[in-house]
Amino acid sequence: MVDSKSQIEHSISQVRKRDGSVSDFNRDKILNAIYRAFSASNKPDKELAIKLSDAVLIKLTEHGFSVNNPPSVESIQDLVESTLIDQGHSDIAKSYILYRHERRKIREEKMKVLNTKKLDSVGKSFDINCLRVLASRYLFRDNKNEIIEKPSELFERVAVLVSISDLIRDNYLFTKDGGMSQNIEEAAEYLKKLDGFSYKFKIGSYYLNKWHFRCLINCYVELAKQGMMKVSFKELLTMLASKKFDAYADRISEYYELMISQDFLPNSPTMMNAGGRLGQLSACFVLGMPDDMQSIMKTTSDAALIFKSGGGVGINYSDLRDEGEIVASTSGVASGPVSFMNIINTVTEVVKQGGKRRGANMGIMEVWHPDIEKFITNKTEPGVLENFNVSVGVWKDFWDVLVNSGDGKYTLRSPKDNSSAGEINAHHLIDLIAQSAWKSAEPGLIFFDNINKYNVFAKARGGPLRATNPCGEQSLYPYESCNLGSINLANLVKRMADGQYEFDWQRYEEIIIKTTRYLDNIIDVNLYPVPEIDVASKESRRIGLGVMGVADLLYKLRIPYNSKEGYDFQLKLAEALTYYSMEESVALAKSRGEFPLCSKTEYPEGKIPVSGYYEKPKEEQYYDWDALIEKIQKYGIRNVLTTTVAPTGTLSMLADCSNGMEPNFALVFEKRVTVGRFFYTNKIFEQVLKENNLYSDELLAKVADNYGSAKGIPEIPDWIQNIFVTAMDIHWSDHLLAQSVWQDWISNAIAKTINMPNDVSVEDVKASYLLAHEMGLKGITVYRDGSRHKQVLHMTGENSVKRFEVKPSDYVVSYISSHIKNEYIKSQINNALAAIKLEDSHKITQTTVEVEKEETLCPTCKNKLIFAEGCSLCIDCGYSGCTSG
Repeated sequence: MVDSKSQIEHSISQVRKRDGSVSDFNRDKILNAIYRAFSASNKPDKELAIKLSDAVLIKLTEHGFSVNNPPSVESIQDLVESTLIDQGHSDIAKSYILYRHERRKIREEKMKVLNTKKLDSVGKSFDINCLRVLASRYLFRDNKNEIIEKPSELFERVAVLVSISDLIRDNYLFTKDGGMSQNIEEAAEYLKKLDGFSYKFKIGSYYLNKWHFRCLINCYVELAKQGMMKVSFKELLTMLASKKFDAYADRISEYYELMISQDFLPNSPTMMNAGGRLGQLSACFVLGMPDDMQSIMKTTSDAALIFKSGGGVGINYSDLRDEGEIVASTSGVASGPVSFMNIINTVTEVVKQGGKRRGANMGIMEVWHPDIEKFITNKTEPGVLENFNVSVGVWKDFWDVLVNSGDGKYTLRSPKDNSSAGEINAHHLIDLIAQSAWKSAEPGLIFFDNINKYNVFAKARGGPLRATNPCGEQSLYPYESCNLGSINLANLVKRMADGQYEFDWQRYEEIIIKTTRYLDNIIDVNLYPVPEIDVASKESRRIGLGVMGVADLLYKLRIPYNSKEGYDFQLKLAEALTYYSMEESVALAKSRGEFPLCSKTEYPEGKIPVSGYYEKPKEEQYYDWDALIEKIQKYGIRNVLTTTVAPTGTLSMLADCSNGMEPNFALVFEKRVTVGRFFYTNKIFEQVLKENNLYSDELLAKVADNYGSAKGIPEIPDWIQNIFVTAMDIHWSDHLLAQSVWQDWISNAIAKTINMPNDVSVEDVKASYLLAHEMGLKGITVYRDGSRHKQVLHMTGENSVKRFEVKPSDYVVSYISSHIKNEYIKSQINNALAAIKLEDSHKITQTTVEVEKEETLCPTCKNKLIFAEGCSLCIDCGYSGCTSG
C-alpha cells in the first residue's frame, strides 16, 4: 500500500479547478468535505474521516493521477463518493452526494447573483446571502444596471483609497511641523486630466484608477496648503512611478484582509463610493436649521446633496418659530417646524442616496418648544414623514421638573427670543410621548443633558450638542460628519482543545488599532458633498468605531446575554474598544498631528468624553486611563471622539453575524413560499442542535412558531435555552441595562432598540424612559411588537403556542434597587415591574396586529421587515432604513 504522505509530497501537487486553472493540492479539503458529510448525518467522527481521506488519496494514485496529470475537482469528488460506498458508509455517501449537489446549486446561484461565469475568491468564500447584499447595494453597475464589478474588486478599490492617506504621509513626503512651500496650482492642474492617469500608477500590484488618482491629488493639495509637503507633486509621481512606495502595498493588503475576512466593515457609503465618482464615504451628517428663509433653503439644498452622495441627515428644528407666530418681514404667519420637515421629507423622497436608496432623516424638537405636542403626535398617523425618525430632545430643566416637582409645571419658551410661551405639565408631556411611542414606536427620546455631561468639545464649538444622525447614536454639531465602522466580535475567538471557544483579546486590540487608523484615513480621502462639511469634519476628525456580532460571540462563549457574566463581559469589551482606539488616536497625533481644534477643547485640562472613567470605581476599570490622559495632555489626540455603536443591519448580513450589540431578533426565521416552509436558522444555534442530536425541521418549526425563541420548548435542554436568548426573551429593563453597559465606555452613543412585547402598557414605556435616563443613556428607542398601523400582518401560525414568559433578570432588579435613588422614578419603575403577570404556558390562537405597510414590507423586495437598532431591516435583501448599516 502506498503511503498517503508520500502521495501528497511526491505524487500529486496540484488540482485542476472547474474553470480550467490549476491550484495547489490541499488534502485538508478532502478531509473537511468528508467530515462535513459525517456531521450532516449527525455522526461526527474526525478519526474515521481522516482514515477515509487517506483512502481517497490512495485511490487518486491508483487512478493514474500524478504531478504531470493533476486530478480535477470533479474527479476527486467522484472518488470520495466511491470510497465512502466501498468502505461501507453508504449513508454518509448519500449525505456527501446531497452536499455536493447543494454546493453545485449554490455555486450556480452565486454566479447568477453576481452576473458572472467565474467566481472570484470572495465570491467563493462569502455565503449566498452576503453576496446578494453586495450585489444589490455595493457592486458597481453599468448604465444598463448590469453588475460590472467582482466582490474582490470592490474591497480592493476601498482598500487602495484608504491607504492613500498613509502613503501621502510617508517620511519622504510629509512633515507635520509645516513650513514647506509647494506649487499647489501645479498639483491641482492634474484634476483636469484624470482620464489620462487612470490605471497608470500602481502601489505594488495594486493599480490606482482615476478616482484614486483624484484622491491623491486632493490629499496632496490639502497638506501642501498647510505647508506639510516636502516635495512637489511631480516629484511625488516620479517616486510613485519608480516604485518608491511599494511598501504600502502591505498596508492595502491589511485593509483588504480586514474586510474580506469579515472581521471589520466600514459604513455603507464607504463601500458604495470609495474608488468611485461620488467619493463620499460618511454615513452621518447634521445640518443646522436657523429661523430665516435663506438659511432654511440652504439647509434643504445641502440635505439634497448629502442624500445624493449616500448619507443621512439629522436636523434640530427647535430654532424655527412656532406655528402661528407673526413673521415681521412679511406680516404673515409662521407655518411652524413640522411644515419644514415636510419639505425635507419630500426632498428625501425624490433624491436617492448614491443612487441606491432613499435617504434617512432624524427630526428633533426640544421639549421646551411651543409646538412640542403637535410634534410628538405627528407620526402616530400613517403616511406622515415616512423618511424621518423623530425624537424629542430633553434637557435637565425638564427632567428636574418631571421627577422632583409635585405640580409638574414646565415653562415653554419662544424660539425667537427665549421668552415664556406658556406652561405645560411635564407629567402630561412624558405620558403623551409614551402613549405615542407605545402606539407607533415614535418619537424616541434624546437626553441632551447626558450627551453634554462629558462633552469636551462644547467650549471649542461655542455651545452644547443639539442634534444627532438619523439613528440617534452619533451626536454632531452643524455641518459635522462622521464615518463609522464595525468590528465583527463573533470572529475574534480561539477554539480550545476541548472544543469550547475563548475570546482573543490580543487580536481584538490589534484590530482596534488598525481600524482606528482606517477610519481616521477616511476623513482625508473623503470627498465631502458640501464645503462647510469638509471644514467642520476636519476640524474635529470625529470617527465612530463600533462593533457587531456581540450576541453571536456570547453564543459561542456560552454566556447568557442578560446575565451578570454577560453584562460584565460586554462592559470589558466596550472599555477595551474606547481605550485602545483613543490610545491609537494619540499615536496618530504624535505622527500626524492632533485634530485642529484640540487645544480649544477640555482635553488639555485632562478631561475625556467617557463617562465610565468618572463614574466607575478605579478598581473596576481594566485599563490605566490616567496614563492615557497624561499622553493626551502631552501629545494631543487625533480624533475628538473615537467610538460609536451604530446600526449594522446590512453590514451584519455581509459579515454573517448578529447586529451591533443587540441580542439576536430570532433564532429561526420562517419564510413561506409556494412549495412549503423554509427556515433561516442562526448558524451557531444550528450547530449546537446538531452536536446534541436535536436538529430537525419539526424542531425548527416549533422555534419559529415560538416567536423565534427556544424558551419553553421541552425538547431543548435548559442550558441551551438560557444561552440562546433572543430580543423577545429579554425584559425591557435588561435591554436598557445592556445599552447602559456599553454606554459607560462608548464616547458617542449606542444604536439599540428596547424591544417590548405587544401586551406591555404605556406605563412600561414611561418607566423605561425614567430608567434609561438614570442609567446615563444618551437616547432611547422603544419598539413594542406590533406598534404600527393599518395592515394585517400574521405574526404567528395557526397552532402557535407561547411557551415562555419574560421577566427582569435578578441582576437588573438588584441594579434598580441599589442605584435608583429618586423616589418618583423608583416608584414608577417598581410599579411597572410589579405589574408583570407571570403566565403559565398556554395556547393562543392565530393573532393579527395592525401594521403599517410601508413599515412592514421591504420597499426593495416586498418581504417582511424586522425592527432592530432603531431602524427597519430586511433579512432577505439587506435593505436598511438607516444609512450606516
